[in-house]
Amino acid sequence: MSASAIVMMVIAMIIVWGGLITAIVRLRSHPDPSDPMPPDSHPAE
Repeated sequence: MSASAIVMMVIAMIIVWGGLITAIVRLRSHPDPSDPMPPDSHPAE
């Protein structure tokens, strides 16, 4: 592998793993709201 290929691979890995870590941190600090539907209702209704 050439040096430019290694640099591009490292940049791509940082972008992918950084996005994953950012998403995990954001979801842990702002979790999705609980199910707003009453327990007896169904989504198809």
